[in-house]
Amino acid sequence: MKQKISVRFGICVGMLLLVSNALLISAAYAQVDAGGIRGTIADSSGALVSGAKVTLTNEGSGLSTEAITASDGNYSFTPIKIGSYTLIVEAAGFRKAAQRGIKVDVQQQLKADFTLEPGSVKEEVFVTAAVSLLQTQDASVGTLASRAQINDLPLNGRNYTFLAQLGPGVTGLSATRGLDKTGSFVANGLSSVHNSYILDGIDNNNDTVDFLNGAAYVSLPPPDAIQEFKVQTSNFSAEFGRAGGAVVNATIKSGTNQFHGSAWEFLRNDRLDAIDAYFVDPATVKRPQLQRNQFGFSAGGPIIKNKMFIFGDYEVGRIRQSTLKNPSVPTAAQRSSGYTDFRDVFTEVTGSAKDALNRTIPSAAILDPATTRPVTAGQVDPVTGLLATSSGFVRDPFYTNGSISGITDFTTLQSFLNQIPANRLDPNAVKLLDLFPAPTQGGLSNNYAVNRSLPDDSQHFDIRVDNNFSVHDQVFGRVSYSKRDANIPADFTGEADNVSFGQGATKDRSWNLVVLPNPAQRVPLRLQQAADHV
Repeated sequence: MKQKISVRFGICVGMLLLVSNALLISAAYAQVDAGGIRGTIADSSGALVSGAKVTLTNEGSGLSTEAITASDGNYSFTPIKIGSYTLIVEAAGFRKAAQRGIKVDVQQQLKADFTLEPGSVKEEVFVTAAVSLLQTQDASVGTLASRAQINDLPLNGRNYTFLAQLGPGVTGLSATRGLDKTGSFVANGLSSVHNSYILDGIDNNNDTVDFLNGAAYVSLPPPDAIQEFKVQTSNFSAEFGRAGGAVVNATIKSGTNQFHGSAWEFLRNDRLDAIDAYFVDPATVKRPQLQRNQFGFSAGGPIIKNKMFIFGDYEVGRIRQSTLKNPSVPTAAQRSSGYTDFRDVFTEVTGSAKDALNRTIPSAAILDPATTRPVTAGQVDPVTGLLATSSGFVRDPFYTNGSISGITDFTTLQSFLNQIPANRLDPNAVKLLDLFPAPTQGGLSNNYAVNRSLPDDSQHFDIRVDNNFSVHDQVFGRVSYSKRDANIPADFTGEADNVSFGQGATKDRSWNLVVLPNPAQRVPLRLQQAADHV
């Protein structure tokens, strides 16, 4: 049995080293998995208001951040984590203005302008106008998949990356390559290797794509763990420098001040399935087995309210499936004769052809290589006594009814053809042919049918912790682990095992770890390693 081992890592340094270094390095302002809110504060006459205090509060974690408007009345919060926010604007001589439920998505730059009304700062005005979704600072083209879409839309194998194929300029791969099952796609005419997968702002690309398991990503969290993801197909900024096709940018859920969680079980079986091969006799071959279970849970909540939060998920996949193998093996007549009798070939192979002696020979006839000889047009062949009609080489079929002299039509003599003398066979070849199993059904081709076990077991978990040290100092860490053990059987077992590349026992182990400070200080040190052993 062959064994394939694929070990894939997407690593961004250890926690202590990164935290200590990141606090000493100047801000990089990368925001691949974040968004932003900016706007202008004016009074009812249109005059710009400088010195106004703008407070941004994350409604899930309770963390607040403040900004002061500049002389042009502008303020900006970027980058910030995705989520739902409340904005409060306060300025001397004006009533307090507030707007709640401002939803910030991945790579989204929202514009929230406020018009202040004169009055006491103790008075509060709730702004009900929707925040503008037009992103004038970002020209990228992309499609955002919300949490509701990820959870509610049907996904084959619960692979959220399939939703990327709903975006403009995106096309799924052909099923003939096998990568269609991984969710791989092409964007704007570029091959799938030009796409980039990002998870929580960190490289999630598998450098062994299309080599072992075909997946272009390292870690695949279950849909219940994904907060949202965005697929950008053009005009994305320089921070996505690796990609030429599309960027699949996903974020895992964070814990909040409210406990939340889910549990799931998805089941498929073979009760309603049919035999998956037209030429297989259902009386001799059972319906292939299929029992697929995907179950798990997710949960999140506060460790310290308004300060530290945790989220985790765990999913198990169990596939008990059989696959129909339908190769060709030597027929019963061929085996019983010691591979000397091949007359049964005439039952399925028809047609004939003429040779240089103008003899009609069945297409299925086995010719004796020891009788190969040249003939010349217009001259008599001394072996058969026939006049050659053209120049070339001829061979005689194996014939058991005496001399072939004078015979011009072998199509009526098939019972005397295709019988090879035993002393002409290599005994080693006979032993190799004996390794093939006996046929299970009639015919010359695809006469062996059997269901082989195709087990596929997987496990995956994510654990994420967010900590707010202060308004300006935040950090989160996440570890993701995937384990898969599968076996793709060959046509035969034992010494006749014809396992090929892409078959046999497979072990996949994938790690993806990240520890990052708040978005404005992200300067991750990355180490990626890929190793493949067959």
